[in-house]
Amino acid sequence: MHFLFISGAEIFLILVIVLMLFGADKIPTIARGLGKGMRQLKDATNDIKREITETAEKQGIDTDIAKDLNEGINSVKEDIDKITGPIKRNLN
Repeated sequence: MHFLFISGAEIFLILVIVLMLFGADKIPTIARGLGKGMRQLKDATNDIKREITETAEKQGIDTDIAKDLNEGINSVKEDIDKITGPIKRNLN
């Protein structure tokens, strides 16, 4: 298992070092603080996205442009996959 280019053994070693540095009684407090921080970051990000969307709608800016671009990109990806599919199968 690789998570952020770190193997399972390396993750285990990091956890052991954290346990030795902070002690078992401090780890839940640290994890709780990290969880709260991540939640605040997520909420702030969602607030910013909502504010940008509301401002764009008030200004009359079309917010569906990104959706149209994504649909176009996905269409091109599918076309490329159709073309390269037989080539990939022949290489295998």
